[in-house]
Amino acid sequence: MKAISKVYTWIIFIFLYAPIVVLMVFSFNDSKSRVVWNGFTLSWYERLFQNEEILNALTNTLIIAVITAVCATILGTAAAIGIRGMNKWVKRVVMNLTNLPMVNPEIVTGVSMLLLFVFLHDRLGILKPGMATLIIAHITFCLPYVVLNVMPKLRQMDPHLYEAAQDLGCHPVPAFFKVVLPEIMPGIVTGMIMAFTLSIDDFVISYFTGGTTQTLPVAIYSMTRKIVSPEINALSTILFGAVMILLIIINLRQIRDQKRQKANRKGVAKA
Repeated sequence: MKAISKVYTWIIFIFLYAPIVVLMVFSFNDSKSRVVWNGFTLSWYERLFQNEEILNALTNTLIIAVITAVCATILGTAAAIGIRGMNKWVKRVVMNLTNLPMVNPEIVTGVSMLLLFVFLHDRLGILKPGMATLIIAHITFCLPYVVLNVMPKLRQMDPHLYEAAQDLGCHPVPAFFKVVLPEIMPGIVTGMIMAFTLSIDDFVISYFTGGTTQTLPVAIYSMTRKIVSPEINALSTILFGAVMILLIIINLRQIRDQKRQKANRKGVAKA
């Protein structure tokens, strides 16, 4: 059974990652052919960074991702703290509503937000589909992921620390920044990185809510509808590498937090 499970695991990995490996290899191919290897080159990367359409889309994507990550982190952290103080039944209802954007199909979210923005623009003359609507849409679907990363850290924190800081003369706001915030900071950072990654990666919602503003995934889709250039291979390789680095950072932080928690538990046990 162990041999079968190992073979099955390797088959799954091959099906998942073999296409990505081929794409990355042929991004360095000195030919437009996707079948024949003609030698190593970096020319497709050079052409990629000379493509104004791609550079504009990359700029838009990074601006949207940074603003989305910051806003979603602030709102998600505040929401998580507020949810923690609710009673049991209200908390369940609010958490279900918070998780709705994650379980809802992206195409449904994209179309519904498109209709909302069109209505607001046509009836009230505000929020023309573009950069602003993209940011709002991205914050909407990134927010639950921040809440889900911050909530476990709030549950792990001793609820009496904040009260103890106030009993010792610290005002509520400084007590929050000096006591609560350092305790939940790992969850906040992880949530921010995840929001940034999801914003960069999103296509469906960006396609419906972006108007004339193109993000990188939408620009790639537009390029693939024409002739598939090796520039797309180079761009996809860069995107895969960037997302992989962010995921490694998230996993390393989680491993470090787990080791710190084990060390703290051993210290408490010895005391």
